[in-house]
Amino acid sequence: MTTAEPYEPVQYHWFYNQQVDSRDSWQSFSREDSQRLEDAYSRVGKNGMEEVVVATEGRRYDVRLRERRRYAVYWEQTPTEVRRCSWFHKGSKDMNFSPYTEELSEILEDAYMIAVTLNEWKTNLELPTGETVILHNPKLMTQHQNSCKDFPPSPTDRAQPRTLKRGIENISIEIPEGEPEIVDHLVFMVHGIGPACDIRLRSIVHCVNEFRNASNGLINTHFSQGESTSTIGRVEYLPVNWHRVLHGETIGVDKDIERITLPSISRLRQFSNDTVLDLFFYNSATYCQTIVDTVASEINSLHSLFLQRHPSFKGNVSLAGHSLGSLILFDLLTNQEIDSEATGHDELHDDDPKIATACCSFNNLEDALRGQGLEEHLKILQREHVDIDSLMLCSERDLKDIGIPLGPRKKIMNFVKKWKHSRAGSGHAAHSSGLGVRSANEHQTPTTSAVDYQHFDVGIGQVSIDYPQFAFHPQAFFALGSPIGMFLIVRGLKRIDPNYSFPTCKSFYNIFHPFDPVAYRIEPMILPSDVNLPAMLMPHHKGRKRMHLELKEGLTRVSSDFLGSLRMVWQSISQVPTPALAEGGVNSVSTIEEPEDSPMEQEEKIMKVGMLNRGRRIDYVLQETPIESFNEYLFAIQSHLCYWESEDTALLVLKEIYEHFPVASSQS
Repeated sequence: MTTAEPYEPVQYHWFYNQQVDSRDSWQSFSREDSQRLEDAYSRVGKNGMEEVVVATEGRRYDVRLRERRRYAVYWEQTPTEVRRCSWFHKGSKDMNFSPYTEELSEILEDAYMIAVTLNEWKTNLELPTGETVILHNPKLMTQHQNSCKDFPPSPTDRAQPRTLKRGIENISIEIPEGEPEIVDHLVFMVHGIGPACDIRLRSIVHCVNEFRNASNGLINTHFSQGESTSTIGRVEYLPVNWHRVLHGETIGVDKDIERITLPSISRLRQFSNDTVLDLFFYNSATYCQTIVDTVASEINSLHSLFLQRHPSFKGNVSLAGHSLGSLILFDLLTNQEIDSEATGHDELHDDDPKIATACCSFNNLEDALRGQGLEEHLKILQREHVDIDSLMLCSERDLKDIGIPLGPRKKIMNFVKKWKHSRAGSGHAAHSSGLGVRSANEHQTPTTSAVDYQHFDVGIGQVSIDYPQFAFHPQAFFALGSPIGMFLIVRGLKRIDPNYSFPTCKSFYNIFHPFDPVAYRIEPMILPSDVNLPAMLMPHHKGRKRMHLELKEGLTRVSSDFLGSLRMVWQSISQVPTPALAEGGVNSVSTIEEPEDSPMEQEEKIMKVGMLNRGRRIDYVLQETPIESFNEYLFAIQSHLCYWESEDTALLVLKEIYEHFPVASSQS
């Protein structure tokens, strides 16, 4: 008789349920998050009545322990079930193991403990579900479906039993890597037209998750030195969803469009209503105001919430926009107030009741100043013929020039900001009522006018709206597959002054795939018309140019050299008369043209490409994959939606973010 092995309690691991094609798919928490959940469970106990909330997955999700539910923090998502798992099962047709419920796992664990302690195996255990589990030995355990509760399983039922495993160490499962607690940088990502963002019709949340995963992987491979020495943490990416607000019940535009939509080719028309119409909405003064208010309000709200959940955050914030989303951000950034004092941690919206009251109740300049306790400066403003309307046009420098001291000057500028936000419907009150979207009767009457950008050489034919302000100054703006250049041309802008830069944002990158039909360049609008400078080729994340591109360039170079040699020989024998050879030689009469400057030589000569990106290059082109190079038309649509999974794009973003950190990328 063999000696019984000592019983060792099972190690628990936490999972959450994620619906995939209407089927349950159980996903593992990282080891770090699972341990946090287990520690909290140990503190409150199995029957604890107190609800404990545990932040997981980079603090983007909260798990309510007693409720066993996982809630998204920054976006709307149906809560999902959470389990403390120890036993798993897998059918013959299943791809992965699934966890038993906690109740069934306890029953299985008790039976296993008895079998191990007494060394008695090949015992049958009937589950409350009517199924039978046979514990053959510690390594082989099976589950059988009973046709009748009062009879043992038949040979047919036992032919395809389910396999049981105890503990995650005995199953093949991918446990995600935990994320560093320290966040170095925050990036808000704004989607383009339509509710779906990639070729698989995934939402902005799923696509941003994909981009975040690519970024985390690149930090591990390209910034490993900094990570190992705790020099860097991670970059957080948060999605900004404006489509659901524009097409929601609050605005009601979908119902209006539906009434006039023809019944024929219904699927195509529905697709057009969900996507292409967003472009027309953005060119409408009414809905353009809704869109920019929504985007700015959502970003400011997410920024505030992020700071609440990361109180020790000291990093900067950047913006990224795809397709139409990049144009929305571009227009917002060109209309930020240059005198704004907001920083990465300063909110433009506070709860000062005096300001809130004044914004709603003042009738003239005297009332406004008295509401702020600043009436002593009224005479200075009246001397300069400043009324309430002209005060709203004043900058802080204007107030300084007329002699208003620093303290009162700051209070006046803060009041002006509040007043503008009150008018634009994007102030604090709007935040408290949802996403800060105006109702239909709060919008301006649709008008069109030329917005005169100070540093542009012509006005832009753009709808006239009030642009809300961000609660921070972005470090960088990344435009992905962007139509910005085309829209500026259509609006009447032919050239961007090289000295122009965003009022509050120092860096701008225009990133595009070479086959993207929606993307346009920016640099030709800044550089002289006689300069033809190709876009910067983005490096491959593995550290070199794709092999098929190197081969293509090599063949082109060989072909060019061969043709150049033939041309030289032909010109030497056909265009130069024999007597001339004796007089002056070939060099004196040669008609061979000097080779034009190569793109690299041109790039070396041009030290600055405007100030939108601090004098550096703006246009960056991705390297197409080998399969894409076979037919650029076939992959045109896919190329416009490729950025969310592009590690090359994520690497460029990381290089900008960590440019001034005390660690450099380990690969070029």
